Amino acid sequence: MIVVTGATGQLGRLIVEKLIARVPVDQVAVSVRDVQKAQDLAARGVRVRAGDFADPRSLPYAFEGASQVLIVSSNVAAQGGDPLVQHRAAIDAARSAGARRIVYTSHMGASRASMFSPMLDHAATEQLLAGSGLAWTSLRNGFYASAAWALLEQALKAGVFEAPVDGKVSWTTHADLAEAAAVILANEGRFDGPTPPLTASQALDFGDLCDIASGLLGRPIRRSIVPEAEMRATLEAFGVPAPRVGIALGLYRAAHAGEFAAVDPALRQLLGREPTSMRELLADKLR
Repeated sequence: MIVVTGATGQLGRLIVEKLIARVPVDQVAVSVRDVQKAQDLAARGVRVRAGDFADPRSLPYAFEGASQVLIVSSNVAAQGGDPLVQHRAAIDAARSAGARRIVYTSHMGASRASMFSPMLDHAATEQLLAGSGLAWTSLRNGFYASAAWALLEQALKAGVFEAPVDGKVSWTTHADLAEAAAVILANEGRFDGPTPPLTASQALDFGDLCDIASGLLGRPIRRSIVPEAEMRATLEAFGVPAPRVGIALGLYRAAHAGEFAAVDPALRQLLGREPTSMRELLADKLR
C-alpha cells in the first residue's frame, strides 16, 4: 500500500492522480485532514483516512498497512509553526506502521546554509530521514512555477514588477513534479536518498520572466529593483505576518546567491519528455 499525505493539496492531489494511472487503485491510500474533501478519490477506490501531522495520534491508523509513505512537506512555518515537529511525527508513524520506504517532497535548494528558511527545514528533515532506519528518497524538487506566477500576476496588470534583486531560478510546474513523484513511487528502487535536482530545462530570473510576458502580451512589463527594506515595509503595511515577510525576502536573497539556478536532466528523463517551460505556463495563464 502506498500512502500519500496531503492528498487534497495542490501537489498531493496531482501525485495521487498520476499514481493511480500507474498502479492498481486498491494499492493507493491517502491521509488527509478532511476526509470529505477526498470523497471523489474514495469513490474511485482509493483508501481515504483522516490523518493530521499536527495530531500524531491520528497517523498510525492513516498509515496502516503502508509499504511506502509519501510525506508532502508541511507549510506550517508560514504561520509561525515548526514543520520539523510535524515531519518527525510522520516519520515515526511510517516506521511504526511497518513502511519500507519514505518519499519526501524536498527542494533542490535544501541546505543547512540556505538564505531561504524553508530550505533549512528541508535539510533538517532529510537528516531525520537518514536516521530513521528506513529506506528513503527525498525529491529535490525545482522551485514551484506557480510561485513565480503568484508574484508576477499583479505586476502584469500594473506593467511593472517591483522587488529586490534576484537571480536565476529553475521554475518547475506542480504537474511535472507530481508525475515524477508517481514514477518514483511506482518504481520503489529508483532512487536512494536525495534525487538529482528535479527541474525544468531553463533557469530564469524575474527580468527574464518580464521579457517573456512582454512578448506574449505585446506590451512592456518593466522589471524594477527596489531595496529590501522598502519591500519589507510594503509587505508589513499590507498586514503580511512576520514569518511570511521573512520567507518572502529570503527567496530573493537565496535566488541572488544562485541557490535555485541549477538545471538537471533528471526530470526530463523521468517524464520521457521535456518539462513544461515558463513560456508555456505564462502563455497558458495569459490566454
